[in-house]
Amino acid sequence: MTDDSVNIRELTYLTTEELAGRIKYDVRTIRERLKDSVLLEGVHYFRPFGGRKILFIWESIQRDMKALGAQRAVGMVGIPMANGGRLHG
Repeated sequence: MTDDSVNIRELTYLTTEELAGRIKYDVRTIRERLKDSVLLEGVHYFRPFGGRKILFIWESIQRDMKALGAQRAVGMVGIPMANGGRLHG
């Protein structure tokens, strides 16, 4: 197998502090309000090697921030679900 046949996508991993700087949120807001309510483990962040440290996946967060903004603009707000869908009350 050659390097040309392998399609590896480069992802940008950020610490909580780095993410806070990019999205202009306080670090505490990310830890207390966004993590596990808006940002989902396995989608937006993961714990490398099963440890305590959290790394956020910038491309997933950026994609979903834009998608949620577009949905709100047309009135399609709902609770995000782990499978990527939304629960509409």
